[in-house]
Amino acid sequence: MATLYVRNLPDDLYAKLQELAASQHRSINAQVITLLEQALKTEAPQTEDQKRCNVLKLLEESRSRRRVNPADFGLPDSTEMIREDRNR
Repeated sequence: MATLYVRNLPDDLYAKLQELAASQHRSINAQVITLLEQALKTEAPQTEDQKRCNVLKLLEESRSRRRVNPADFGLPDSTEMIREDRNR
């Protein structure tokens, strides 16, 4: 494991770090590691199973959505508009 040294750390920042570590029942070292992990967290690449699960979930959500009738909102029917345009 690597070792990291921080020079010239402002006293007020160190005091805040001490307070935060104490409030989380951690050592300063553990708190710094936690903060760095949170700050540098990136989304891990998805496996094929995770991708498939996401696609299935998306399909399920799209099927469960309520269909909207444009006429309910006073909008013209697109089918009629297409027919009118073709007849020109």
